[in-house]
Amino acid sequence: MSASRQNPVIVITGTPGTGKTTHAELLVQESPVPLKHINVGDLVKEKGFHESYDDEWQSYTVDEDKLLDELEPLASQGGIILDWHTCDIFPERWADLVVVLRCDHTKLWERLEKRGYPLKKIQENNEAEIMEVVIEEARSSYAAEIIVELQSEGTEDLESNVARIVQWIEAWKKDHAESES
Repeated sequence: MSASRQNPVIVITGTPGTGKTTHAELLVQESPVPLKHINVGDLVKEKGFHESYDDEWQSYTVDEDKLLDELEPLASQGGIILDWHTCDIFPERWADLVVVLRCDHTKLWERLEKRGYPLKKIQENNEAEIMEVVIEEARSSYAAEIIVELQSEGTEDLESNVARIVQWIEAWKKDHAESES
């Protein structure tokens, strides 16, 4: 799919609290090409792409078909950042780059506490980070060469990570300009 797109589709994923949205927002500002940030969790809530809400976990059961139907034309056009805590839902053909953000579990615990998450949800997310659930999802869903795992523990990491993704975008643009000529 990426051969016909003017701009890439970047998936930024990671356990809740790893900095996905912060990275995506900064990347939109720093990117050499126009990118639209799509916070998938917010989209699910705004458009009602869910079947139910779990009070105990404070999370929605997502209607994946409705969600993917909404995102398909956007992914086909390119120029988007998909920001979500999971990535294996997105078809492999959509992604040009999959960024998996990682964070030390003690720092992650503190971030989730600040968000007011219930203890059970903090524990589950912390265990998911320790057990490398999201990076394993990425590895089982996408080609190794499009996956990058980045630490996200502070401002220095954020700036470095975004600069690295910007370099990747510049290389992607160059490669796609050459393949079109």
